[in-house]
Amino acid sequence: MTTDATRSGPHRIRTSDSEREQVATILRAAMTEGRLNLAEGEERLAACYAATFRDDLLPLTADLPDNGRRALAETPQAVAATRRERRSAGAFLVFVTALLTGLWLLSGAHFFWPIFPLFFLFMSVARHRGPRHGHYHHRRSEVAPWNAP
Repeated sequence: MTTDATRSGPHRIRTSDSEREQVATILRAAMTEGRLNLAEGEERLAACYAATFRDDLLPLTADLPDNGRRALAETPQAVAATRRERRSAGAFLVFVTALLTGLWLLSGAHFFWPIFPLFFLFMSVARHRGPRHGHYHHRRSEVAPWNAP
C-alpha cells in the first residue's frame, strides 16, 4: 500500500481551489443528471475537497462521459456566458463592418477593398462559434440547484 508521502514526488502537482471547485461543479452536475446517486456524489465531493494533488482529482470524474466536461459546459452559467460572448462578438463585427464601409465610402475607391479584412474577420468569428473545449465558464458563488432557497 502506498501512502501519500511515498506517492508524492517531484512530478506531482498540487491542486488549486479553483480546480477543486471545477471538479465539484462537474460532480454536482452528474448528480443532477442522475449519473451519481446522492451517497456516491457526496463521497466524491468529500474526496474532491480533500484532494491535495491534481492526479487525486482524475479518478473522481473518470467514469463520467467526457470526464464530465460536457455537463460542465451545459450548466446555465456556461450557456449564459457563451451567449454573452456571441452577442459581444456580433456587436464587434457590426461595428467593424460599419467602420470599414464608412472608410471605403470616404475614400472614394471604386473597388470594395474592405472585403478582404472583413472576410478574415468573419472567418475568425465563424471558426470560434459554439462552446470552446477546455474553457468552461462558471461562477464560484453559484448555489447548486438542490441547495437553492
